[in-house]
Amino acid sequence: MKQQQFIVAGFGILILVVFYFFGNTVPTLKKSETASGTAEPAKTLDIKGILEESKSKLSPSQLAHVNRLENAVVRGDVKNQQIAAYDQLSRFWKDSVQNAFLPSAYYLAEAAKLENSEKSLTFAAQLFLSNLRAQDNSVLKSWMANQSRDLFERAEKLDPSNDSTIIGLGATYIFGSNGQEPADVMRGIQQILAVVKRDSLNMYAQLILGLGGIESGQYDKAIPRLMKVVHYDPENLEATLSLGEAYERTGDGASARKWYTAAKKISNNPDLVNAINERLASLK
Repeated sequence: MKQQQFIVAGFGILILVVFYFFGNTVPTLKKSETASGTAEPAKTLDIKGILEESKSKLSPSQLAHVNRLENAVVRGDVKNQQIAAYDQLSRFWKDSVQNAFLPSAYYLAEAAKLENSEKSLTFAAQLFLSNLRAQDNSVLKSWMANQSRDLFERAEKLDPSNDSTIIGLGATYIFGSNGQEPADVMRGIQQILAVVKRDSLNMYAQLILGLGGIESGQYDKAIPRLMKVVHYDPENLEATLSLGEAYERTGDGASARKWYTAAKKISNNPDLVNAINERLASLK
């Protein structure tokens, strides 16, 4: 069986899994004031505004570097030059600036769209998707889901038979919902169930359906799918942690402790192990 791994953030300590790569880098969005003075989230995400605000916090040398990259393409092989510039901008925001997930991910996605290869598109799509479940700001969550969905759809056009792409696309509907689009959630579930119908041993599909069950509070459906994943792939950290989470939410402390302890043995991330220890202590 071909093992398919997927890094996902979720409730409680699961957030640490996704932040292992980028850190807690998604900024808090500004809120607008209504006439009554009550703060409400903006209706749409202004990514260009976020990019400009992020640039305003750079040092003069950093700002000069970013401006050079933004204006580097003038003639010749414009497409490949632009891809290279976007890649450099993405790496700059990831490696040189704290709390700069959005600029880095944005430029990574723009490079992937221009390159238009299945590998680059799915990598960028997974990056947005793996950060999606940790978001509680509905505007940011919707924007990230749309970005991930667009990238997966582009990849699907290149290879409609790729089950991993189909599953990822379905996941954007499941985890991108703010609870107000049940039809979208069902659409995502049906897409993934179609893969499971063809291949019941697709552990990526089983994992996403299990995580989706936790997301919707359907623990009776989530637990059997996650158990199937760890049966075939005992080293799957996401499934193991999620089992602990699911059992904890059902009030089964003994089973939750069992799976959290198992996750400790799998993880080589000291921060995650510490977080699991704190969770275990809270269960006593």
